[in-house]
Amino acid sequence: MIVTLPPDYRPTESEEFMNPMMLEYFRRRLLRWRAELLAEANATLANLQDGGILEPDLTDRASVETDRALELRTRDRARKLIAKIDAALERVENGTYGYCEETGEPITIKRLEARPIATLSIEAQERHERMEKTHRDD
Repeated sequence: MIVTLPPDYRPTESEEFMNPMMLEYFRRRLLRWRAELLAEANATLANLQDGGILEPDLTDRASVETDRALELRTRDRARKLIAKIDAALERVENGTYGYCEETGEPITIKRLEARPIATLSIEAQERHERMEKTHRDD
């Protein structure tokens, strides 16, 4: 089914939860976010392939190495985020997107706008974080 979204469409709490327009809105949002991350990753890869470090000064070379290491860590985080976006897109396809994995209750639109890859409602997330905190080895 093809859903046409008005350009100014924003989901609201007053409409039916995860109706076709709302699902399409979040699907597009996730796809855009994924494309941006992939474009950044490709730019990083091209930058890293531009050659070795040609800085003759040891301090400059160390600085470039540090920058590269930071960039690679950032790309690794982006790679993990892309996997979460892919999982969210799969939930859009199978009809479970927007529902808490723990309780089955709808995740608020506000939370999904802020974190489109959210799998838990705020209440379930807070419970999860409290449990982690109490069971963490310090």
